[in-house]
Amino acid sequence: MAAKYQDQEFLENLIKALVANPNDVSVTRNVDEMGVLLSLKINQEDMGQVIGRQGSTARSIRTLLRIVGLRNNARVNLKIEEPEGSTRKRPTSSSDDELKL
Repeated sequence: MAAKYQDQEFLENLIKALVANPNDVSVTRNVDEMGVLLSLKINQEDMGQVIGRQGSTARSIRTLLRIVGLRNNARVNLKIEEPEGSTRKRPTSSSDDELKL
């Protein structure tokens, strides 16, 4: 098993505490010139719990990750991957917005 980094372990433990399906939580970590990217995969049923009302929970998680990253002199970003078969409504094209005067 690969060694887990502090930011990756923090995110995994935090999300597992929030969701109903903790065994479905997986976090992958990639490092590039932009910093650290943590990709989060969770059960489809837990998406609402992790994102929160109007994205408030996800925004808070990202803030906490930035603090963890500052302690390690790294820029940490979070990508929440949409599960297969998700029914989330996609944003419509910008041309629809132009019709609403």
